[in-house]
Formats: sequence, structure tokens, C-alpha cells
Amino acid sequence: MTLSDIRVIDLSNGIAGGYLAKLFVDAGADVIVVEARSGSALRHRSASLFAFLAAGTRSVTGDIESVDVTPLLEDADVIIVDETQSPAEVQALRSSHPAAVVTSIRPYGLTGPWALNTFNEFLIQADAGSIISRGLGSMPPYAAGGEMFLWMAACYAAPPTLVAALDKKRGADAGNLIDVSIAEGTAIAGSVFTDLMQQLSGRTEPPSRSTETPSIEPTLDGWVGFNTNTGLQFQAFCLLIERPDLMESDWSNPRVRLTNFEEWTGIVHSWTMRHTTDEVVRLASELRVPVARVNNAASLLAEDHLADRDFFVTYPDGFRAPRPPRIIDGERPAEPRRAPDVGEHDGTVTPRPGSTQPSQATQADRPLEGLKVLDVTSWWAGPSSTQMLAALGAEVIHVESMAHPDGMRLTGRMFGKKENWWEWGHMFVAANHDKRAVTLDLSSPTGRDLLLQLVDTADLFVENFSPRVIEGFDLDWDTLSARNPNLVMVRMPAFGLAGPWRERVGFAQTMEQMSGMAWLTGHPNDQPRIPRGPCDPIAGMHGAFNALLGLRKAELTGKGVFVESTMIESAVNCAAEMIIEWTANGVALERLGNRSRHAAPQGVYQGSGAETWLAVSVETDEQWRALAKLIGRDPSWTFAQRQTGHDDIDAAMETFVGSRTVGAAEAALQEAGVPAVVCRNHAALHQHPQFEARGFFELVDHAAVGEHHMPGQPFRMEGIDRWIRTPTPTLGQHNHDVLAALGFSTNDIADLEERNEIGTTLS
Repeated sequence: MTLSDIRVIDLSNGIAGGYLAKLFVDAGADVIVVEARSGSALRHRSASLFAFLAAGTRSVTGDIESVDVTPLLEDADVIIVDETQSPAEVQALRSSHPAAVVTSIRPYGLTGPWALNTFNEFLIQADAGSIISRGLGSMPPYAAGGEMFLWMAACYAAPPTLVAALDKKRGADAGNLIDVSIAEGTAIAGSVFTDLMQQLSGRTEPPSRSTETPSIEPTLDGWVGFNTNTGLQFQAFCLLIERPDLMESDWSNPRVRLTNFEEWTGIVHSWTMRHTTDEVVRLASELRVPVARVNNAASLLAEDHLADRDFFVTYPDGFRAPRPPRIIDGERPAEPRRAPDVGEHDGTVTPRPGSTQPSQATQADRPLEGLKVLDVTSWWAGPSSTQMLAALGAEVIHVESMAHPDGMRLTGRMFGKKENWWEWGHMFVAANHDKRAVTLDLSSPTGRDLLLQLVDTADLFVENFSPRVIEGFDLDWDTLSARNPNLVMVRMPAFGLAGPWRERVGFAQTMEQMSGMAWLTGHPNDQPRIPRGPCDPIAGMHGAFNALLGLRKAELTGKGVFVESTMIESAVNCAAEMIIEWTANGVALERLGNRSRHAAPQGVYQGSGAETWLAVSVETDEQWRALAKLIGRDPSWTFAQRQTGHDDIDAAMETFVGSRTVGAAEAALQEAGVPAVVCRNHAALHQHPQFEARGFFELVDHAAVGEHHMPGQPFRMEGIDRWIRTPTPTLGQHNHDVLAALGFSTNDIADLEERNEIGTTLS
């Protein structure tokens, strides 16, 4: 298997480290879980969830200093740690095992003034601007459900960990330290770059909470999800609901729909509630409106498309769960193996023969330098994938058309610029730095030939359109591999290259609706709501990881590799707990608003100022005793009693927080030892003291939009002080450079411009 020569030692205790380890074991790595004799914390949380994440691993009991564990650490290629180990312990581990890649996934990373902070995922969402952005003003804001940012942190950790491990295998002088911050990843995916949007708009007032519409709507028998990211999709939606008169009306403006939310939803519901979910999905798909059933665990398992793809499999421990989200050269990863018993492999795991210790030197260069990537992607999922590769050193050429540019550019209209408005799309600016840009019309013979000439020189080709698009240009795997037999091609369609939904379009919202993430998000007395954002980087980081696996296989076999990395399958893997609990234990996970199955009380409470909210999460009896003294409740209540009495506790919390500013309430609770944090403004994240200390936001000077703060990557690596080397390119900025490298003369390039085959403005 692709990573059969990689050994991973997993010292972590939670979802993030566990899912990172699973990504490696599913690719063939030898993963050894080190546990306490009583078993890891994840086993105690849910034996079934542990069995999913640890399937195919081996279990050894002990700790970092155990006589049986230390030799394994000395032999490791990768060591995974989390907040179970202190920053000092992680640094010592890195120093004492220089041959290994040590990947740390912590709430706030290993450095900075908040490094010792161990907030849980709910409080991280609050502090990273995720919670305050969601919902309508008639209800409190709410967290994204399912602890998805822990899963997403593992996705962000996977590409750099694999790159560093393979770099070491190729002879790098030493391993590396990958320092992942869950809060930084949440700031990217949970705020959808609102901070950058605020900077570009020039506004100073904080954005108000909002929800997308149309989004999740009721039907005769359930819920259905839409999104209308483009003008054409909105017009098709108007045809769907039999209101063509609205296609060119003020309702086409998302702000008008939100301002007149009740009236607009009444129009939509008057149609959707006359049809079944199946009818709505069928009719919307015929019009190419992105659509999906809003699934719970049972309905997700019954989805015809996923069943046709044989996506769900029965694990040896008896539950159903998704397969890994990739197909390489037509093959899925091997069938899942069972999870180990605690300490099952004590005394049987030994260091591998021939392992050597490198010098203490570290690598200064980015490990993917020399890799050439053709990026034929659009929106956010695909571009985030290739952006990760660019950050790690690859040369990435982003291909667009003047007639059909990257869809994320089109959001530039909102900033009201009359000239070069397409350069102002804030999400495009955020997702495409460190790339070069060319414009080619792939529908023209000349444009297609130019692309094929670029294919001749490329190592990797990545695209994420619906399958019919690339195939309509005759640029499928057979064509490209015949042109360049050593090429690795990664296709990232929404629903895959096979199955009844093959040709359907889908975006992050669609994945959140279909995967079950939306089912777990929102207030219990309200409808399901989309988390808004995480599924794009989740798909993107899976795509980058799968691309690296394809490149490794090509390196080992000496021939090209075809990779399918499907957006919906990535999303379902990160929502797997819902399916696992349903099929293993008959437990149907539901929306809890801001409450939790693992903390009580937990919620957001309004302070004395308008739209100021404080997040509080109590996980231990000690924390409860401290809170109970402040709010006048019984300090002896058990966790079960606190869950039962949650409404009463909430009333007391509303009084306590509501009589103070949120800052004063936060200070009082934290001083008493109660985990609490103000729900931070998602439009001012670059001012967060921890992010500032770690250099997470970098100052970038863009040719069109000027100087702005923009997030880099949500992790640090040794030898890399700054992620963003070059700003996001303007449309066709590198046409001359790229074509000249192919041998085109200045006159040749001028002729292509004259014929509008290439250019730097929209046509």
C-alpha cells in the first residue's frame, strides 16, 4: 500500500488526532495507538467512535517515558500529539526524536499567550468568530453541530504531516514539527473570510448575523436544502418554484431576501410544502439548482447515490460507517479492520530493522518545491486544495477563462467597484495566493492546445467541476495520461464520477445539507441550519492529501495515477459519528442548539449590550462547583442532574451575564475557574492577541485591492516563518511568463491577445 513504509505513533486522546491517524492507516501506514492502561479518553467517550477512528491500528499501553514506548518513538516517522501533552513536553519530544515528524493539534497551538488554553471545540467556535455569525436576530446565535472543527483540524494537519514524512523518507536531514491550531482552522472555515471582506469594504461596524436563503426549506415530508451561489442558479430556482416573475426582480439580491425574510420564505414555502422531498430534489436537479435532502443518520444511509457507490461499509465491530473518501486508479482503500483491544499489542511491537537517527538539522526549503501543478479549479474547495500545495512549495498555475472566470471572483460585485470589480472577490483573494494565473478558453482549439502543452510539463492536474465540464473539453484521464504518462490527475467532483448523482452540481452548503451536518446544527425548536463554510476546506484538504498519495504512488511505480476525491464523501467522513451512533447503539443524534452531550451547562448568554454574547461550557464537577457558587445553584449536582436542570441553570446564567457587560462576566467566570469566552466578532479576527502573536494573519499587498491582513495556514512548520510569499494574482497576470516558458515569442503572445485567446479582463 502507498504508505506501508510509514510508521505513526499516536499519543493523542481525541477526535482530531484520531482522525489524522485514521487518514494514515487507511493509506497503508502502520499506526500504533499509545494508551493508558484504562484506555484512551476516546474509548470512554464512545467505544464505537473509537472503533471507527482506530480501525486497523495497534494498541500499546504506556506513555512517553515508558520503557516499551520510548524505542517506538525513536523509530517513528510520525508522532501525533494533542493537548494531552503540554507545549514543553511536545518541544522536548521533538528534540529527543529528531528523526520524526511531530504533529501537534492543540486548541491554540504550541506558542503564543494562549498556548496553554485548552478550550473545548464549542468555546473555540465562540472565540474564533464562528458562533456570532449564525442565525436570525430572533434567536441566540448558535454553534455548528457535530464538533466538526475537530475533524477539520485533522484535515488541515494531514497534508503537511504527509509532505514532511515523505520529505524525510527522501533523505531530508531531519523530521519536522507541525504545530496545528484548531482555533486558526476554525477562524478560516467558520467565518468565511468575513474579516477580509470587512477590510475590503471599508466598513467599521460589525456585520450583523445572517442566514442564507433559499437554504433549508420544509417539504410535505421533511426538509430539503438549496443554495443559489450564482445569478443563474437563483433564476433557475425562481423557475422551480413557479415564479419566473421574480427572476429579474429585487428578490435576486440576497440582502433584499434577508431584510424581508418572512415575506420571502412565505413565497418559497408556498411551493415547497406542496411537494415531497423526492419531488423537489428531482425537479431542482433537472434545472441544475444545487439541492439535497437534509439527512439524519437513517436517511443518509438510504441515499440511493451513496448506496450505488457502495460507500457505506460494515465495520468488524458491527456498525455502519463511510469508506475513506478516495478512489485511486479505480480502487478504494482496503476493507476496514477491527480496532484493537486496550494493550492488545503490548510486547509485540518492536522497532523496525535498519532505522537510523538523522542529524539535528532542519529543512529550510518548502518540501514541495519543484512540483508543478495545473490548477483547473473554481470556487473554494478546489482552490483551497491547490493553495495548500502552493504553501508547501509547489508551483501552481491557476487556469481560468475570461468568459467563465473562477466563480469566487464574481462576488467582487458586492464591493461596488466599477473597474476591475472581478479582482475584489474577497474569497478568491483569500484562497489563491502563491499561485500564478493564466486565462485560456478551453472551448477553443487554441486554448485547449495551450492547456495540453502545459500538461506536458506538469506533475499534477487538479480539477473540481461537474464531470461533464472537463469531459466536454475532451480533457479526461485517458486524454491527459496519453499526453503525459507520468501525470497524476485529481478530480474533485461534488458527488463522484459514478452513481445517479454524477452530473449534479454541489457546493459546501449542499454537502452540509446532505451529510447530516445541518441536521445537527441549529436550535431544537427551530429547523436544521447549515454550518456555513467548513465543507469546502474539508473537501480541499482531503483533495490535497489524496493528491499527495497519488504522487507517492506515481513515485513508487514510475507511472501516472488517477485519483478521485469526492466532496460529499469527505463531508460524510467528518460527520461519521452520527451514523456510527445510530447503527451501533440506536442513538439518533439531534440538534442541541448550543448544548452538548458532554458538557452541562453549555450555552451562549447575552450580556448587557446589544448583540453581545458570552459562551460558557462546564465539563467537570470542579468547574460546576465554581459556577454554582456564582449563580446560586446546588454545587453537588452531578452531570446528569445538570443536564436535567439545564433550563433552570440557563435562567440563572441569563441573569448573571445579562446584568453585566460580557467582558465583566467573562472575567468573573474565568477568575472562578469556569471556562467562558466572549463570542468574538468574526470581522475583526486579525486583532485576536493569539493570532497576532503567532503571525496567523499576514499583511499582503495586492495589485488591485491594496494592503490587507489575510490568514495564512492554520499551522506552523519549522523553517517557514511566513506562508504568503506572493499575493493572489489578478486575472491572467502571468499569461506572458507562463507562455514564454513554453517557447512562445512576444509576437506569438501578442497575437493570442489580439484574438482574445488570452487576456486580463472579463469578456
